[in-house]
Amino acid sequence: MNDARPAGATSQFEIRIKEKTHIGADGTAIPAIRDLVLEIQSQSMTVLMGPSGCGKTTLLRIVAGLDDRYTGEVTVPESARIGMMFQEPRLLPWRTVKQNIELVAHDVSAADLERLATSVGIADMLPRYPQELSLGLARRVALARAFATRPDLLLLDEPFVSLDERTADRLRRLLIEVWSARPTTALLVTHNPREAILLADQLVLLAPRPTHVVANVPITVPQGERDAVMVEEIYADLLKRYPANFAVG
Repeated sequence: MNDARPAGATSQFEIRIKEKTHIGADGTAIPAIRDLVLEIQSQSMTVLMGPSGCGKTTLLRIVAGLDDRYTGEVTVPESARIGMMFQEPRLLPWRTVKQNIELVAHDVSAADLERLATSVGIADMLPRYPQELSLGLARRVALARAFATRPDLLLLDEPFVSLDERTADRLRRLLIEVWSARPTTALLVTHNPREAILLADQLVLLAPRPTHVVANVPITVPQGERDAVMVEEIYADLLKRYPANFAVG
């Protein structure tokens, strides 16, 4: 693990945001992002970690094309498909699980949908409605839906927040399994340092608002080999090097 860019790495996605400002209820301008520059390496898991309210979700919305009120540029290949998994599953309650997935993946074949549902453990849930699911199962559906679009860039906004740790850890490991089987470029947001260390190929530490990149730390050990002991060792090392970013958690 080091702070250098991995040799031979390439980037198709570049983010250069000069300024992003929110307007408060009283009309006051609130700077959210300033002078942020980030390259996302192809077919890697880039994890953004920063304090609550620093602008992580705002950044994802900009990359997704949901917010164009900023100064700067986001470079994404013209034909690239972008998939997004929000903090909440956002499933339509009047559609079945199967229909919710098909709604965003019009061209997914029945066989591929079945394989994907099996890989995330929801094959038996396809005919059910969202209100019949626990939050953990609903998150599995949201994960399957995100991958069903076969995205070139997958955006994940704190996908395991508000889950108990046991369920969250199962879903983190599940994400690694599905992502390894269906490799794509992923950008994930979290404020959980151990989650970030478990998932990241490239760990990007963000400053408090207005946010910018504090450090870009590659983690070269494959995700599947990072057990709890290794995560704690990496955490202890990063805590020494970046105490302001790892003091909580």
